[in-house]
Amino acid sequence: MNITGDLWTWFGAFLTLAILSFLYKDNLFYKFAEHLFVGVSAAYWMVIGIWGTLFPNLIAKIYPEAVRFVLPSLADREPEYWYIIPAIFGILMLMRLSDKLGWVSRWPLAFIVGTTAGLNLIRYLRSDFIGQVGNTMIPLIVFKEGAFSFIDSFSNIVIFVGVFCGLIYFFFSKEHRGVFGTASKIGIWILMITFGAGFGYTVMARISLLVGRMQFLLGDWLGLINR
Repeated sequence: MNITGDLWTWFGAFLTLAILSFLYKDNLFYKFAEHLFVGVSAAYWMVIGIWGTLFPNLIAKIYPEAVRFVLPSLADREPEYWYIIPAIFGILMLMRLSDKLGWVSRWPLAFIVGTTAGLNLIRYLRSDFIGQVGNTMIPLIVFKEGAFSFIDSFSNIVIFVGVFCGLIYFFFSKEHRGVFGTASKIGIWILMITFGAGFGYTVMARISLLVGRMQFLLGDWLGLINR
């Protein structure tokens, strides 16, 4: 055992053990680590928002000279005064903090939600909907270099049958009986396998985080393993 003497490593180990202590029960150490994480994260993203979004995308657009000392590359641009409109919307959004003027924030919020929904609708139609439809329109019998490819053909058939049966499961205008009912049941199995694979991927991602923390405790802190 070769325990480190680095103060920050000890502090990181303390916070890691404090978070893991929730596995036993809710306690003061866990609450301290939780509140510290939330507070530091909020402060960090606030600073990132100010210096990465507010200054370059608003202040530098309206009054470039104001950012000469912090963002000199943007200080020589011509002012774009129409950015005053989103600035006013941003100020109106802050009215939500007021009990009397909270209703004013609904107007810019409605504009933002509506605009974002409209823009994302086109993007999602292109990237997700049309892309998925295109990836489903595949040849069921595949030939490579003049020879029949069993693996590719089987893969394409599974994709086609899975998508087709999955869509049948969500078709409620016809009673799920007979062949239609069988296809619907296959669709259920396909959906369960898909959800299971997605859940397994999420669990593996969390396990990788746990492994990283264990390597930190046993390696960087206690020196029991070599990383």
